[in-house]
Amino acid sequence: MKYLLKVIFFSILSFTSSFCQQKVNFEKDTAAINLTHQIHKYDEIIKTGNFDNVILNHNELPDDKSLGKGYLYLNQGLKHYLESGNFINAYNSFKKSLSLAEDLGDDDLASLSIQYILEMYSRTVVSSNDISYQYLISELLNKPNINSNIEKANYYNFKITLKYFYEDLIKVDSIYKKTNNFFKNQPISSFKAQNYINNGSYHTLITKNLDSSKYYIELANEYFKSKYDYFDLAHKAQINLTLGVINFKQEHPDSAISFLNRAYNSKEDAIFKNINSYVFFWKSEVYKSIGDTLKALRYNNKFLTQELLINQSDNLQLISEYETKYETAKKEQEVIAEKQKSKQNLYVAIGLGGSLILGGVIAFLLFKSTKRKQKLAEQEKEIESQKLATVLKDQELTAIDAMIEGQEKERQRIANDLHDDLGGLMATVKLHFNALKDKKSPELFDKTNNLIDEAYQKVRSVAHAKNSGVIAKHGLLKSVKELADKISIANKLNIEVMDYGLDTRLENSLELTIFRIIQELISNAVKHANASDISVHITNHEDSLNLMVEDNGVGFNPNQITKTKKGMGISSIDKRVEHLDGKLTIESEKNKGTTVIIDIPL
Repeated sequence: MKYLLKVIFFSILSFTSSFCQQKVNFEKDTAAINLTHQIHKYDEIIKTGNFDNVILNHNELPDDKSLGKGYLYLNQGLKHYLESGNFINAYNSFKKSLSLAEDLGDDDLASLSIQYILEMYSRTVVSSNDISYQYLISELLNKPNINSNIEKANYYNFKITLKYFYEDLIKVDSIYKKTNNFFKNQPISSFKAQNYINNGSYHTLITKNLDSSKYYIELANEYFKSKYDYFDLAHKAQINLTLGVINFKQEHPDSAISFLNRAYNSKEDAIFKNINSYVFFWKSEVYKSIGDTLKALRYNNKFLTQELLINQSDNLQLISEYETKYETAKKEQEVIAEKQKSKQNLYVAIGLGGSLILGGVIAFLLFKSTKRKQKLAEQEKEIESQKLATVLKDQELTAIDAMIEGQEKERQRIANDLHDDLGGLMATVKLHFNALKDKKSPELFDKTNNLIDEAYQKVRSVAHAKNSGVIAKHGLLKSVKELADKISIANKLNIEVMDYGLDTRLENSLELTIFRIIQELISNAVKHANASDISVHITNHEDSLNLMVEDNGVGFNPNQITKTKKGMGISSIDKRVEHLDGKLTIESEKNKGTTVIIDIPL
């Protein structure tokens, strides 16, 4: 954790320097004292795991927005996450720390806050194929180009991808190569050593190459064996756990048990309980492989109980009842074994059967809880989809209302021009023609001819105004930008709209059709492609209009779209473009986004 110590020293030096420049007495300044206290507390947590005196009562929090309060939130998050295992409270504290750091413009605190949120992602599964963590990776890379931030981003991107997408071998392999290409040119550091542990897990789970796995784990062990900070203890436990799994898979049960025993930590902190849960599971597997059924069952029960303690706080009563029954049955078996040794095997079988049933009940509860969480996630996604549909519909109605209102204004303006301007002019022309009957004057004839020319020009200007449309620069573009703004707020994505040469007005129905095409393309990118960035380009080439909509979504194979089977709204877009005698081109590749190009003749 060398980079963390650097953060602390740099923060103190920066803060002290600032106060010296302002000639403020550091010892008497409450905010400065609080900052120093919280930084020392943070240093104490990461070195020794001492969470004493971390303020959790909100009534005791200082009422300010200082950097010291930001580190206080950070310390709260670490206490919730590492000691008690309350992920929700930890996440909320880290988010407060991040928000305050961004308000104050402190990149060090912001980077630490993002790091610990990513650490939580790496130790739990939010949902299958979840990609929300990628936003945090980007935020970390956008911070000042400090090498530790780049190391963090690469490390967590690989670790979380390995956990969330282990079934997508192509994706995992790509991230594995990218991450190791980065770290191979970096000097040894905590994150490089932690990435060795990731590599060990990759080869154990994905490639099944246990020799490669062991090679990387031993590299990590070489670094951490002389480290004794709080997080280093967790890393050592992970190393021993992985070595235990490797030896088990290589059919060395004694060595496997030895490493698993070293991985176990008696601390009551949640981070070690989590590791201990895996220790119990793999001990159960090892004992099962050598035929020690009783120990296998015992550690399997410990594993299930530990999982429930970590993940299912609502089932504490069930755990208590189960543990009571297990201990009672164990004592009864010991009494019976002393009195009736000849029936020992029978009672052991009964005990095993009862324990297996109880284990099955607990596994069933875990399964039901997982299914319930998945259902809630699906319902939330459906609600977001419905919100998007409502926003799109409202925006379309707004555009139609604007068009109708514009048409009415155009008609009124044309009527006024005809009545007030052109009508009076034609009346004057009529008077001059009547005068020509009585006087054959060349001067009067020329004046009358000029009036006729002027009337002709008035008619041309009215005709041109009628064909100008109602959206164009102040309608079509404005409507598209309003659509982008509304959807961006509703779905937390970025939509950029750019126009080139859109100064010439368009015909009303053409503008409305173009708006609907853009609307449908944005809707597809959000609902089907799960895009987070969308770019809309509108270019006027005088004789044609070019539309280009790009997104960074999941993409698809355009060759699978046929004339008879067009999904995701492509059919309706194609019909609109065909009606305008335009050309539709789709460029897309799996996991590399989609570009839709439309050329419409004017």
